[in-house]
Amino acid sequence: MDIIPEDGLEETQEEVKDLEEKLNGIQLETISVTVIKQPAIDKPDFSEYPESYKENTNKEKLILAYAENFRRQYVHLFRDRKPLFLNPLNECGIEKFVCTTLRPTLLPFKELYHWLGCAEFVSDYITMDQLDPPAELPLQLHSPSTILERQLGNCFDFSNILCSLLLGAGYDAYVVSGYATKEVCLSDESRDICPLLNTKPEVKKEEDKKAAGKYSVKPPRDLRSKFIIKMEARRKKEEEDQKDKERMEEEARVAELEKPPPDLLYGLRIHSWVLIRGGKREVPEDFFIEPFTGRSYSPQNQSFLGIESIWNHNNYWANMQDCSNGCKDMSFDLNDTTKWEYMLVGADRSTLDIPNVEEELYDLEDDEKDNEDDKHLDMPAPWVRPINVTEKQNETRCPSGKKTILYKKAKLEKYSNYLMKDGLVKRLSVYENNELTTLKKVQEWFGNREDKLTMRLHESGVVTEDFVEGRQRSLKQHVYKANFPGSETDRTMTFYDNARVDGLSKRDESAIEMTEHFINRDDFLYYRHVLFDKRQKKVAPATAEGLPRPILKITEKFHRNKELPANDDIAEQMFILSEDKVQITYHRENANISASTRDFFKPPNAEEKGGNLQWAPDMTSTFQVNQHKLPTKNLTVYEDLIRLIQVEQSSIQAVRNSEEEVREILADRQKEEIASELAISVYDTERNEKAKKHRKELERLAMEEKLRRQEMEMDYLAPFLAQIGNPEKISRNQAFKLKEDCLSDLKQRLIDKANLIQLRFERETSELHKKQLEYQQKQVVMTKEDEEQYFNYCSEAMFRIHILELRLNRHKQMAPHKYMQLEQKLRQDPRLSVYF
Repeated sequence: MDIIPEDGLEETQEEVKDLEEKLNGIQLETISVTVIKQPAIDKPDFSEYPESYKENTNKEKLILAYAENFRRQYVHLFRDRKPLFLNPLNECGIEKFVCTTLRPTLLPFKELYHWLGCAEFVSDYITMDQLDPPAELPLQLHSPSTILERQLGNCFDFSNILCSLLLGAGYDAYVVSGYATKEVCLSDESRDICPLLNTKPEVKKEEDKKAAGKYSVKPPRDLRSKFIIKMEARRKKEEEDQKDKERMEEEARVAELEKPPPDLLYGLRIHSWVLIRGGKREVPEDFFIEPFTGRSYSPQNQSFLGIESIWNHNNYWANMQDCSNGCKDMSFDLNDTTKWEYMLVGADRSTLDIPNVEEELYDLEDDEKDNEDDKHLDMPAPWVRPINVTEKQNETRCPSGKKTILYKKAKLEKYSNYLMKDGLVKRLSVYENNELTTLKKVQEWFGNREDKLTMRLHESGVVTEDFVEGRQRSLKQHVYKANFPGSETDRTMTFYDNARVDGLSKRDESAIEMTEHFINRDDFLYYRHVLFDKRQKKVAPATAEGLPRPILKITEKFHRNKELPANDDIAEQMFILSEDKVQITYHRENANISASTRDFFKPPNAEEKGGNLQWAPDMTSTFQVNQHKLPTKNLTVYEDLIRLIQVEQSSIQAVRNSEEEVREILADRQKEEIASELAISVYDTERNEKAKKHRKELERLAMEEKLRRQEMEMDYLAPFLAQIGNPEKISRNQAFKLKEDCLSDLKQRLIDKANLIQLRFERETSELHKKQLEYQQKQVVMTKEDEEQYFNYCSEAMFRIHILELRLNRHKQMAPHKYMQLEQKLRQDPRLSVYF
């Protein structure tokens, strides 16, 4: 920083003092304003809602009149039944017909195109709020968008949102108002089996029995006594029946013990759920969806005790059937007017149109019917706002990102994506007892893992891990003992064979054995079995992991190669290293029942490189099925022996490579479990820290560049240089004159700004004073609306006056600093710094 001369410093200080004196001379005269405060009344703010929430259209008023007429007829005919859920209040306290609260919406998420995904989303995203009292209909039904914002709602709110999503996805869905058991109404699943444990049994396909040929060998006759066989079958059947009877009795006893206590409100608890009728979206039959849990139930389920009414976005139906036996005997044919009474005559009844061959013969009658239907009232458009769910909301699901559900002998924990550091999204803990104290197994599901792990199962001391495609060595599944995670222990590895060069699909390993299975290899190899011996008791070098396991025998099996004769195509080759022996078995001809074999005994110098192998006729023995075939020449047998020795070394090296691969996989898994890195897409700017830092750095550099350019473009000497003709070289007198003119201009602009603030302040106070006088004169005859306008004006005017006062005080404080800053910049300007 340049040193300012003493005479220049004194001159600058005098100018600053003169500026402060002039600014202090500008004073604000405040007036006292009397504002009578009204008593505070807490009124809900409905300004954020659109007009459709706060008022009804003429068509909505007409449909409400229809609903009132429908309700009166219903009450007159069924005096002993509870009232229908027709026109509850919305968020703004306005009556709305329930059908207009539904808004069919298809969200842009693949999983929400199926009913199971929609039900799971609604059950996870919204928190349950019980009906209070539980035997009465709610007074309000909020819009789906409001419930999604609050993430809290009762059963009718759940069903309303779920039905809107299902209708948007193309299902024939309806909201049901009825009665259910206490467990369903309170979402108590502690007596139900977890859906993840209800695995469907695999149906074994019966093998087609081949028809016996004309010349096939007949089976031997059964010489056993038919009476004994019959008595034995009867005895076995009686034993099975006895076991089934004992099992059923035990299940009945356990069910009686686990039966919930009697409910005083049984049959009176009001509940709402969703009905999906068969026909659309390839739905074969009708079924219920419980919105609290997202599970599907058959209409014959005993948890649903009765139905009062159902509705969708087109019509409203009242149930006319007897519900003494629950819903199991109920028909959902909405066209049957003896069982369902509809409200709107001309509305769509959600039936599938069946083409009629004779339809053309009744065109005139159909036209007349269509004209009559056009006269009927149709359903008004939905009054609710569109249902919007962001990508983040769809991923987060649960309000706090996690949810715990208790089942019978099981506990299910759900987590949103990226909430847990290890990518855990779901954990199922299965217990031996109902108290959930003795753990039986734990199954975990993961998402977005960098190591492609999707599932881990701990059961009976065995760990099973599943992976998706994309790993370095194409590991698909890894099964091992939890207490022995190291190498050379019992484990099974399954691989994606189509992603591996060697076609390995499975590897089973133990302390003394290793078995590998291959698929689609060019050399037709599909099986390799290795038998190891115990290690010799020798101390390995300090840097080595240990001596390799001695190999006793290697067995390899091959598929048939159609290009070679069967007697020359190897089916199995066995390298017995402990005996220096090789056994070869060839493929069998179709006409033969046995295969040709050949045994080789390796010479002592078989493993020497570059040495000549000794040969003797007793080093090989063969069994030839075809006796008419000429014996193989000794030279060919000798060449086969040399080739087999090379193959044996290749097989040994392949075994060692497999052992090394197992160790590398285990080392990688250990590192991956410690790191637990999650894969984040480059398009996910919220979670991708590298992309976020890079973006912020670019924004910072751009802002700095913008400020630098603004400083370069803002030349405070340009107007004053233009007055003297923009000379190329500035003299001393011109430099002093430029400095004085620039500082004087800034000083005048600072004073003018203060005067402008004072002028606005006086104008506001004058207007406020006039309003106050007018209020005092007309206070007696003013209406409440005029008083409210006056109070609003006073509060706004006082706010503006306060802001102007703050701006003037701040301007007075900052003006001297601005003057000093400009004076310092002028001294440092390269065009003037020569003379200062």
